[in-house]
Amino acid sequence: MVKHYRPPGKKKEGNAAKFVIRSQALKQLQISLPLFRKLCILKGVTPREPKKKFKGTHQTYYHVKDIAFLHHEPLVEIHRAIRVHERKIKKAEAKKNHERANRLREKTPKPKIDRIIRQRYPRFVDALGELDDCLTMVHLFAALPASESKKIEVECVHKCRRLAHEWQAFISRTHKLRKTFVSVKGIYYQAEVEGQMITWLTPHSLQQVVSDDVDIVTMLNFLQLYEPLLSFVNFRLYHSINLKYPPILDPRLEALAADLYALSRYVSTKNGSSVVNSEAPQVESEQLETKQKELETGNETSELRLAQLQHQLPSNEPGALMHLVEEVTGEHEEDQDTKECKTLFKNVKFFLSREVPRESLLFVIPAFGGIVSWEGEGAPFGESDQSITHQIVDREAQGHRFLSRDYVQPQWVFDCVNARIILPTDNYLVGRIPPPHLSPFINYDEEGAYIPDYAKTIKHLQAAARKEVLPLPGVGNEDLEDPQNLVVEGIIGRAEANEAAERKKKMMILEQQYHDDLKKELKGVTYTTAGSKETSGAVQTGESATNVEENPDDDMGKLMMSRKKRKLLEAMQISNKRKQAQVDLIKHRKKKIDEAKSQRS
Repeated sequence: MVKHYRPPGKKKEGNAAKFVIRSQALKQLQISLPLFRKLCILKGVTPREPKKKFKGTHQTYYHVKDIAFLHHEPLVEIHRAIRVHERKIKKAEAKKNHERANRLREKTPKPKIDRIIRQRYPRFVDALGELDDCLTMVHLFAALPASESKKIEVECVHKCRRLAHEWQAFISRTHKLRKTFVSVKGIYYQAEVEGQMITWLTPHSLQQVVSDDVDIVTMLNFLQLYEPLLSFVNFRLYHSINLKYPPILDPRLEALAADLYALSRYVSTKNGSSVVNSEAPQVESEQLETKQKELETGNETSELRLAQLQHQLPSNEPGALMHLVEEVTGEHEEDQDTKECKTLFKNVKFFLSREVPRESLLFVIPAFGGIVSWEGEGAPFGESDQSITHQIVDREAQGHRFLSRDYVQPQWVFDCVNARIILPTDNYLVGRIPPPHLSPFINYDEEGAYIPDYAKTIKHLQAAARKEVLPLPGVGNEDLEDPQNLVVEGIIGRAEANEAAERKKKMMILEQQYHDDLKKELKGVTYTTAGSKETSGAVQTGESATNVEENPDDDMGKLMMSRKKRKLLEAMQISNKRKQAQVDLIKHRKKKIDEAKSQRS
């Protein structure tokens, strides 16, 4: 049958009908390239990779439905209105009509991202699942300096700082922090919120320099989406623990500690009443009159309460908040990890010297149940407090040493958090080289993985803390699993040992029967499940049978696999060989280092 003739250019088929290049998308939307990039970031539209790139490999392709999705976006009309408004402002300034220019500048339409956030994240769990990049970007801009040339405004930096410390305050007070790791890039944190593992990176407390190679405009476009997203998340989380959002900052406490912000609203879990200071925002007239009377009659009570809250709760570094919630976590069911994290530093009292990373430690220590103070005004307690158990320092020269406390390096806190136990402080004392800071994001229990010596030490310390039994060096797990050995150690009784021995004997019989069946299958013998009737059959003939006879130890399952599964198995084996090569390289390097140390000694 003759194919119907189609004139060229009348109708597109295949990839040409499904995808468009970026220049075609700009022509359809009638917008500029910077605005198109901004819309793609806000709406989550990403380039596609068609199987056949009909316009060339150097072009960027987008799906037709994504472009149609952007075509009906109200933000396009809002940005067009903003562009018209900017022309009016420019025209008024050219005519030296400054009043009109200022009035137009105040009435400039602003795009709202609330609707887009609800479209992209219909459920709260969806928003938590994509909060990693959001938190990293917000914490980055919170540490950047404001710059007019880079279009980084002061309000943007302050807002990012407030949102970041509101998030940290929630994580710290609800004990949701799970892992920390200090690297060259910054400090990694991992928290568990409503079953979602959230990992983010915060920069070090150093002066940040914005390089010219960084595309700040694109980062600001992402920040325009992430700021309201984190605001929505904080709003939901604060209301989940019966706190009003946004929290009100106490100016008196801010004046005591120049860079310290704290919550001044206390929410009672019983009647839901709240106490605010005299400089709170305006509310209804009747509430203002009653609160003014309470403040006039109870100044001493408010000062005492403020001092108690400042003393009891861990204060944080700039912008970090304290949750003044009474027994908030007691109302909800806590999982095992939260209980462990809540009581790790339960009976430990810290004091931070001025040279340590104060902001990070003030976030981590309260998250694991510790009480912390620092050197400076507004601190809950001073350095001379006799109840301090550990002082975090990072320099050898100390003016005065207290014999009742341990002087440790900051790494001790992070290693204790990752190990979930209180590690011995001997290796972390001031002036000593601390042990290697191991990453908690690496699973050392994997087969063939390299296990550092300090990881083995921590594992034995964890087993001792939990009263578990680990095999000694030179003793395998088989010796430990032997019921008779367990009886000798006094771990189990004689009756339990006999039952365990019977179960182990049955398992060994079944395992031997399984190996016998594999050997029979290899020889081409058909058999029944009971093994009573066996008949030989020539299952394999020709070259394959000879190969099996020549290589009896070859895995029979690999020969019975399909080609696709066999290739997948080979790829897995290659990957395992590469991992093993890396492990061997690390062991070889470690051997060289040990030999060099032995020669020096």
